[in-house]
Amino acid sequence: MKVLIVGGGGREHAITWAVAKSKRVDKIYAAPGNAGIAELAECVDISVMDKENLVKFAKENDIDFVIVGPDDPLAAGVADAFLDAGIKTFGPRKNAAIIEASKAFSKDLMKKYDIPSAAYEVFDNAEEAMEYVKTCKIPVVLKADGLALGKGVLICMTREEALAGVEELMVDKKFGAAGNKIVIEEFMTGREVSVLCFSDGKTILPMTSAQDHKRAGDNDTGLNTGGMGTFSPSPFYTKEVDEFCKANVYQKTIDAMRAEGREFKGVLFCGLMLTADGPKVLEFNARFGDPETQVVLPRMKNDIIDVMEACADGTLDKINLLFEDNAAVCVMLASDGYPLEYKKGFVIKGLENFKGKDDYFAFHSGSKFNEEGQVVTNGGRVLGVTAIGKDLFEARANAYKATELIDFENKYMRHDIGKAIDEQ
Repeated sequence: MKVLIVGGGGREHAITWAVAKSKRVDKIYAAPGNAGIAELAECVDISVMDKENLVKFAKENDIDFVIVGPDDPLAAGVADAFLDAGIKTFGPRKNAAIIEASKAFSKDLMKKYDIPSAAYEVFDNAEEAMEYVKTCKIPVVLKADGLALGKGVLICMTREEALAGVEELMVDKKFGAAGNKIVIEEFMTGREVSVLCFSDGKTILPMTSAQDHKRAGDNDTGLNTGGMGTFSPSPFYTKEVDEFCKANVYQKTIDAMRAEGREFKGVLFCGLMLTADGPKVLEFNARFGDPETQVVLPRMKNDIIDVMEACADGTLDKINLLFEDNAAVCVMLASDGYPLEYKKGFVIKGLENFKGKDDYFAFHSGSKFNEEGQVVTNGGRVLGVTAIGKDLFEARANAYKATELIDFENKYMRHDIGKAIDEQ
């Protein structure tokens, strides 16, 4: 089987690693890929948004199966382009990817089908949003309606912050057109947990739980990022929580999307808040999370191609999804200054220490080859250093030991990934 993976980040590196383990796969291509993915796949210089050339490449190279990784191409209909060309594809069509591409759509869906979430209002007028903020309960959460690289959420602890936030999103257009419409949502407190679920449009199979660290600095300080590290499983995702979410969130959402004529095939990412009133949905994503994928897939026992093909074929009910009885922790090595300004192009040293290992990994998020053929930094988040352990404590210790094997000039990381597990 020939497989094409669309994307070039840490999520796609983890997916490529899992696909490379499949006995069914003979050849992997990645568009555009990165320096880490290049060790497992042939990278081709085609943008994730270039539907025409992606489909042309797939046809010319007799691709049997396509996996679309990131949110932007899914929202733009890249999966549709492959499917309409008769190429089997993993990833939701554009009309289903809207569950992530529009926060307002997803909130309205949850309200209509009684899926537990925070109370909210939607605004497409900045003045009306500001008037609402002047009287609403504080603290409050502002969300850009559209895609904003995982950063379009502002948690406002004061009314002044909320008013400034509306201006930032809707007037200054910090996230461009994503802020033309915003969701203003009640502030919820509790533990955040992520659960990625495979779906074929009718059946939904939750994977093991994970917990992300969004803030740039230790002790959850600083700006929101795409994710500074994660661990799996979450000790706070209990059997009771799992049973509640299976009945009230996962299946209901897939059924709701089908009822709306938006059959969802792919990965539904469920961001949950474990509140005092029970689990509630923070957000839905229409793809694997990053860096959640880097700790979930190394724990999965199944051949990923078997599962993904079942999602595409509508036969997921035949799959018994299994995970190892262990734990994984991922620490993101970032460029100092991320998520604001940072320098790139620094040589990454120590990657050879990860070759041939099956208990720790360096998943590339932002890397490339320079003119001399050296692997250099090429993004804010550079590497997801992931380690396995018999439990979360061992996995965390292993992950931080593994970060010492890698060096580059402006290396930055949080030192408290997984700290919450000490509070069990």
